[in-house]
Amino acid sequence: MQSAPLSDIKAGNVKSGAQLTFKVSNRNCLQPMRAQCLYRHFINFNTVSLLLVLCVLYLLRANGSVPLQRFEYAQIHMGVKVRIVMYSEDEPSAETACIAAFKRIAQLEDIFSDYRPRSELMRLCANAGGAPVKVSDELFAVLEYAQRISELTDGAFDVTVGPLSTLWRNARKLGQLPPEQEMQKALRKVGWHKMRLDAISKTVQLLEPGMLLDLGGIAKGYTLDRAIEVLRQHGIHRALIEAGGDIVTGDPPPNEDGWKIELAYARDSGDSLDGDRKCRRIIKIANAAIATSGDTEQFIDIGGVRYSHIVDPRIGIVPAKEIVATVVASEGITADALATVLYMFGDIERFKSVVMRGRFKVINAYLFSVRGVVK
Repeated sequence: MQSAPLSDIKAGNVKSGAQLTFKVSNRNCLQPMRAQCLYRHFINFNTVSLLLVLCVLYLLRANGSVPLQRFEYAQIHMGVKVRIVMYSEDEPSAETACIAAFKRIAQLEDIFSDYRPRSELMRLCANAGGAPVKVSDELFAVLEYAQRISELTDGAFDVTVGPLSTLWRNARKLGQLPPEQEMQKALRKVGWHKMRLDAISKTVQLLEPGMLLDLGGIAKGYTLDRAIEVLRQHGIHRALIEAGGDIVTGDPPPNEDGWKIELAYARDSGDSLDGDRKCRRIIKIANAAIATSGDTEQFIDIGGVRYSHIVDPRIGIVPAKEIVATVVASEGITADALATVLYMFGDIERFKSVVMRGRFKVINAYLFSVRGVVK
C-alpha cells in the first residue's frame, strides 16, 4: 500500500543567496579598492548579524520561547486513518519525526495484524497445538499485558477470542448467525488459560490446535504508545495521535493545559469512575490516552436483533448492549483494553474493582447508553 502524502501544509520558504554587485568607475584607480573594502565590511557586518541572530535563537530555544507551528499528517494503518497532530519549530523536523512514527506503526502492524497471513501473530497461531514459539519483545509485552487483564476479569477480556471473531465476520458477510454447533466448536478453542507465556525465554505456547488470537482490543493502544514515544525521541513533545477512536497525547498545545477531546455519546448524565454523574462532553487531557468501546457503528442486524462485533469470549456472539464505554488512562494500551472491559461489564462498580486490584493508572472512565438511559 502506498503511503498517503505527509501533509498539504507548507511553511514559507526563506530566499537566500542574493548577489551584491559593484560598479567600478574609471575616474580613478582607487575605486575598485574602495569597493573591495566596502564588500569586506559588508561581509563582516552580515557575519556579526548572523551570529547575533543565532545567539538570540539559541537563547529563545533554551527558554522554550521559539514559536511553534502546527502540523497535521495522516496515513492508513491498521485498517483506519491514523492522524498525527504536532507542534514543531519547523517543517523538516516535523516531517522527519512523522515519517519515523508512521514507520514504527507499520512495523508493529506487521507484528499484530490478524488480517495478514504472514504477520508474526498469525505465524504464532499457525503453530497452535505445537511447541512453544519464541516471539518478539513487542508481541510478548502485549500478550503478557492481555493475560494480566484476562485473569483480573475472569476472562471477560481475552485475546484468544479469535475463533469467535472469525465466526462474527462470516456472519456479517452472510447476514445470518452461525449454527450452534459451530459456536460451541469455536468456544472450545477460546480461553486465556490455554495460552502459556514464559517470561524468561520470551516464548508463547497455544495449547489447543486451531486457536486464533485477536489483538483488536489492545494492540492499537500499544502501537500509538510506541509511536508517540518515537515523536518524543525526535524532539516533538506536543503531539496527539488518533486512530479509529483511540487517542494518545503528549504535552498540550502551546498556551493550553490540555488537548480538547469530545466524548462520543456524552449526555447530561452518565456513570463515571469519579462518581460525577454530570459528565462533560468536552474534556482535556495531556500525556494521557483515551479509548472508546461500543457497538454503535459495528453490528449486524439479524431478525430485528442487533449483534455486536464485540463478542463475549465466554459465551460467543451476543446481542448489542447499545452502550458506549470510554476510558482515560496514562497509556494507550491501558485505555484500549480497559475500554473493552468496561463495555463487557456494563457496570462502573465492577470496573472500578478491576482497576483497583490491578492498580491500573486510570484517570477516569465513562459509561453512556445510546438510548439516553444509563445502564
